Amino acid sequence: MSDNPNPVLAPRIWQVGPLCRAVADSLESRFNPVAVRGEVSGLSRPSSGHLYFSLKDSQAQIRCAMFRRAASMMDFAPRDGELVEVWGRLGVYEQRGDLQLIVETMRRAGQGALFEQFLRLKAQLEAEGLFDEGRKRELTVFPRGIGLVTSPQAAALHDVVTALRRRACHVPVVFAPAAVQGSGAPAELVDALEALYQRAERGEIDVILLVRGGGSIEDLWAFNDERLARTIVRSPVPLVCGVGHETDFTIADFCADVRAPTPTAAAELASRARQEWLDQLGGSAAVLQRSVQRRIDSAQQRLDHVASRLGRPLARLSEQHLALGRHAHRLHFALRSRLHRELNGLELTEQRLELLDPKLVLERGYALLRDEGGAPITSAKQTHPGQAVSATLADGEVALTVRAKA
Repeated sequence: MSDNPNPVLAPRIWQVGPLCRAVADSLESRFNPVAVRGEVSGLSRPSSGHLYFSLKDSQAQIRCAMFRRAASMMDFAPRDGELVEVWGRLGVYEQRGDLQLIVETMRRAGQGALFEQFLRLKAQLEAEGLFDEGRKRELTVFPRGIGLVTSPQAAALHDVVTALRRRACHVPVVFAPAAVQGSGAPAELVDALEALYQRAERGEIDVILLVRGGGSIEDLWAFNDERLARTIVRSPVPLVCGVGHETDFTIADFCADVRAPTPTAAAELASRARQEWLDQLGGSAAVLQRSVQRRIDSAQQRLDHVASRLGRPLARLSEQHLALGRHAHRLHFALRSRLHRELNGLELTEQRLELLDPKLVLERGYALLRDEGGAPITSAKQTHPGQAVSATLADGEVALTVRAKA
């Protein structure tokens, strides 16, 4: 008998995992994507590059996670207590069963219109490939000249010139002034870059620095101009963008070959310190000097050896005379041995030839028979009765007549 008084109304029994996934699916279909406004709390920045924090207001709070790729696209560094607006997707972190918001973009509250315009242009240019890492170039190690674009009144000009004078005073700097703030700044920045591009195509400069100091999003807005972005991408030489402070990001940063966190850092990236080159040159000179000294020592050692041999010519001549005598003795002995072997071989051959002399066979009582034509008779079949033959003996020949064949 069931303990439930009404089995028909019994709830479905879920496994924990499927329940969390069902809740996540419900959130996805009903809420996402979602925009939330709140105060940052409990911000954590682990070494992975992800951001973990909560958004709260006077009534509630929600856990948030912003992964490294999205965090790297921000143009500011959020802090605890800062009021922000975020866009993302609600979900369930199944390992803990927690509701969380995966943040895809974030902006400071109150900067809505400009920030949305920035995000739209950024997405458009990124889709066109203007930010692709594959088209970006490495900086030249030995620049023949450095182009510089900034305002003549900007503190960035002093910072860059000071850094270049300290690190690479031998490299000429070509300055192209332009406004870095205000409605006319984008056009002036484009004209300044175009002027430097002509100098670069003539081989006068190998890198260009586009810099200005920090400021609000409104102050840096000239560097979020679409025409300026496309001009930066056309640079014939590597371009370094050092705009604002380390946490500031502009469209120009994404288009440049290299982004520097500050104007001073841009100057340092474009010019290796003169003292570093001198130190490296000194090390190379020391290595070369040691190598040359080893070559000199080795040559002197060979020279000493040759000199010691030339200093005793009589001893050397005596050694050569003794060696010549030894060679003559060995040659004489070798000739005698060879002659003895040849004579012995000749005597042996003579004895063999003598043994083959047919007269020795005849002297043992044998005779050589020939017919009337002088052909040798070697078989009784070659004779017939009454045939005249001759017999050659050891001391002469005898004429014979065949009487009969046996």
